[in-house]
Amino acid sequence: QVQLVESGGGLVQPGGSLSLSCAASGFIIGYADMRWYRQAPGNERELAAIMTDGGSTEYADSVKGRFTISRDNAKNTVYLQMNSLKPEDTAVYTCHAKLSWASIEYWGQGTQVTVSS
Repeated sequence: QVQLVESGGGLVQPGGSLSLSCAASGFIIGYADMRWYRQAPGNERELAAIMTDGGSTEYADSVKGRFTISRDNAKNTVYLQMNSLKPEDTAVYTCHAKLSWASIEYWGQGTQVTVSS
C-alpha cells in the first residue's frame, strides 16, 4: 500500500529549471522525514535535500541556494524545485521516506534528470 511515485524528470538546458514531485500513498508525509537523493553514474548516492516531519529543511552544499524542497499536505506530495541547473546535477533523483513512528523506510523508483546543452 505504501508507495512513493516520482515525476517531473527530463532534459533541461544548463541554467534552466525543473520541478520534481513525489506523491506518497499509504502514509501521511507530515509524520515522516522526506528526502531527495540523487546518484549519477560512477558516483555515490548523495543526499540532496531533507524535509523533516516538522517542516524543517536541510540541503547539501552542492545544491544549497539553488534547490528548494517543499510539501503540499493536502496532496500528500513533496516537491523539489531545481533552479540554475548545472551539468553536474545530472542524476537519477529518488524520493525517500523515513517514518517518524516506526523503524521503516521507503524508496521511490527514481526519475532521471539530465542537464545538457
